[in-house]
Amino acid sequence: MELRHLRYFVAVAEELHFTRAAERLHIGQPPLSHAIQMLEADIGAQLFERSKRWVRLTEAGKLFLDDARRILILAEQAGETARRAARGEAGELRIGFTYSTPLTPLFAEVINRYRQNYPLVTLTLHEMATLRQLEAIGQRTLDLGFVRPPEVAVPNGVKLTALREDPLMVVLPAWHPLAAKPALAIRELEALPFVMYPPSGGTGIYPQILRLCRAAGFVPRVGQTAGEASTIIGLVAAGSGISLLPSSFDRIRMDGVCYRPLLDPEATTMLLLAQRAGEQSPLVDAFVALVTDAARPKT
Repeated sequence: MELRHLRYFVAVAEELHFTRAAERLHIGQPPLSHAIQMLEADIGAQLFERSKRWVRLTEAGKLFLDDARRILILAEQAGETARRAARGEAGELRIGFTYSTPLTPLFAEVINRYRQNYPLVTLTLHEMATLRQLEAIGQRTLDLGFVRPPEVAVPNGVKLTALREDPLMVVLPAWHPLAAKPALAIRELEALPFVMYPPSGGTGIYPQILRLCRAAGFVPRVGQTAGEASTIIGLVAAGSGISLLPSSFDRIRMDGVCYRPLLDPEATTMLLLAQRAGEQSPLVDAFVALVTDAARPKT
């Protein structure tokens, strides 16, 4: 059964006249009559009663007409869905993000703009540590990821694009003597216990803190680990130590905690966009174009 035969059948059923239907379809009457005969043979039922003066739908034809119209509508919808997907306007986009990413204005702006511009695309968002995202992108279970600079080699086939730079800040108890200072140097934290992500957490900030502290002449004393930034901040409030986190976390307001900037110029972290290198995907390309435009410095 061919779609064009269904279109021919619907035209004849609506016109109830082979000549007018042929004119409407811009084909000759003999090919139209032959196509209807082929359709009836494929179905195994007579769809029209014919005489020299009139054409009528049989009972089978009346029932078949409703289904034929639905099939043609579905076929058109399927074609339009495919065209939208080819333009990056439909489908599913799987995006990973680190724990700090939703706290950056860029993330909220990009996700909201994308949903407005591409309402037929299903955005599936996954909170994951940087290394987990890079693995998932390489394994094709994620399409894109908002990540921090990894301390290990980037997997083959994964491309990183810098979006923005965030300074690191000190998170410390509000009652601590160092809280009286407007800004701190990393070397001033030497004697204090740190609250950090666990080494196995897959975050980029854990090795970065180690590197910054060693550059300042000491190895941080880890007093407590936690897998969530909000838990880290809560443990700081509880007096378990101090921490270093991207400045976007200062939006988490908690009693007993304060945030201070670092004087060390190298105490920054990048927000990066990870994707598979060289892959042609209209969905991915549309999102990348939007996020790079949003990340461009405003003039």
